[in-house]
Parts: sequence; structure tokens; C-alpha cells
Amino acid sequence: MTGTSPKTLTAETLEPAAVRTFYFVGVTTASSSIRSVFPRWAVELDLGEVELVGVDLPVHAPAEQYRRVVQFLADDALSLGALVTTHKMDLYAAAADLFDEIDPLARLMTEISSISKRDGKLRADAKDPYSSGLALDTFIPPTAWGDAPRDLFIMGAGGSAIAMDWHLIRPERTAGRPASVIVSNRSPERLEILRRVHEATAPDVPLRTESIATAQENDALLATLSPGAVVVNATGLGKDAPGSPLSDDAVFPENAYAWDLNYRGDLVFLDQARAQAPTRGLTVVDGWDYFIHGWTQVIAEVFATDIPTSGPRFDTLSQLARDTR
Repeated sequence: MTGTSPKTLTAETLEPAAVRTFYFVGVTTASSSIRSVFPRWAVELDLGEVELVGVDLPVHAPAEQYRRVVQFLADDALSLGALVTTHKMDLYAAAADLFDEIDPLARLMTEISSISKRDGKLRADAKDPYSSGLALDTFIPPTAWGDAPRDLFIMGAGGSAIAMDWHLIRPERTAGRPASVIVSNRSPERLEILRRVHEATAPDVPLRTESIATAQENDALLATLSPGAVVVNATGLGKDAPGSPLSDDAVFPENAYAWDLNYRGDLVFLDQARAQAPTRGLTVVDGWDYFIHGWTQVIAEVFATDIPTSGPRFDTLSQLARDTR
């Protein structure tokens, strides 16, 4: 029998799994739609008897909590692996040495979003470069970047932001790249990591990083963007914490794309964008497709099963998820 577990654990309450178990390491995992979606997917994908269990950790948790979670996953026979959200970079910094294998993108981006086991080895992967890219290309195809110069403004410099920047600036996208990238964040250290990855990938794409302390500073950066710019809330505000990285006085560029990586929470950023959509010609997108791609990428890795990123089978999984919204 397949289903979600009612339990939500913490680093202090981890206990040996009684059945094959897949974990979700986040902040408020009980509220995620995956609780309803995963049982349907597990049946469709023929994953067998497996439970989904959340592990809630505070944002920027102490290093010992991340190490305790990773060591538990390594040692517990029925624990198959985990999807990591919010904590991707902190977990890498605290516990990278506990993994037997770390994929090159995870090393480059210093983040771990997928924990799996294969042949007795504990493996770490960065799946955000693929899931964020697939979600982005759904609402703004690569050809659209070449129609006119478009800036990319990302608020937040965590693992999702680094992955998104990497995906969009890769040289193989040729004309399908931003005219410039602007990233704001409260932590200068996170901005330096993003800059390192950016310059190692495509130093020819102009990058501006800004250490900010207030929403008004993001408003000012927003005012410098080109028409048709892509504006992203990658801060976690609206889900992991209340609010928006912008104030209510912010004015979006005309014909801009406003993308919130969140799909649940108070979603203030989305409300702000939707209020301006009719007059500014905005395209407003929530994080639902990002959620779908993020989970299917990790499930494919943990369960060693093939899940296509498009086509009839992917459409079936998307519809099963959509039916729970």
C-alpha cells in the first residue's frame, strides 16, 4: 500500500523507517501539495509500497541538524533518499563530506537538492538547474529572449537563483539568453557564490549583484529594467516567511514576466504583479510547474525510474497533480 505518512519529523525526532520511505526536507512540509500528489504518482509510476515523510528544519538551521539528517539517511536501510528544498546550500556547506558521490553541478553550485542511494553509496545531486530551466522555458521559450533585449532580475541568491542563472546564460543557448542579469540578496556571501558560478559559465553575460536590506532597494532595481524583463521572486518570502521582496509601491516594467517560485503561502509578490497585470501588460506565473519538475526530477533519481520532461506520460503526471490543487 502506498501513501503519505501523517508524521512530520525534525532532526531530533528521526526514527528508523518501518517501510520504504522517501523524505522531504523543508521548512513547513506538512502544507506542501506533494502530500496529496505523491500517492497518485507512486501508483502511476509503480513505485511499490513507499511512504513520504517530511523533515522540518528552521531556515539556516545549525550545521549539526543537517549532518544528523544526512547521516540518518545514509545509515537507515529503508530510507531511500530525499528531496531538499530551502536548505540546499546550507546542507551542502554542512554535510558535503558525508556523501560518497557528489555530481559536478552540485559541486559547482554548492547545493544539494536530491539525496539518493545507489550500490551502497550515498549520492548528492543538484536538480534545480534542470527543474528551474524546464519551468522557465514553459512560459518564456528560448526564442523569446532573442526577440528584444530582456533583463533577468532575480531577488534571492539561493540554490534556485544560481541554477536559474546557470540555465539561462549557458553559451549553447546562443541568442536565447538575457541581455543582463541582476541579482539582489541580503547575504553578500550568497551573491559571491552566484557570481563565481556565473563567471565560470558565461562571463560574457553582464552580471550585477546587489546586497540589499529593504524592499525599497529592490523597487529601485526594478525601475532600471528593460521592457519585457523577467522578474523572479526566489527569496522564499510568501512561503517560508511572510511578505514580498518588493514594496507595494514597486512598478513592474511594461510587458514583463513576473515569476514567483512559490505556489503556496500568502504569495504577496504574485498579488502585487497581478494588480498591475492589466495596465502594464504583465505575464504572471506561480511556481506550480517548478514544483512539478522539481519533484519529478528527484523522484526519477531516487527511484531510478525514467520520467520524461514532456509528452503523454509527463502530461498524465501533471494532470494527476493538478487534480489535487
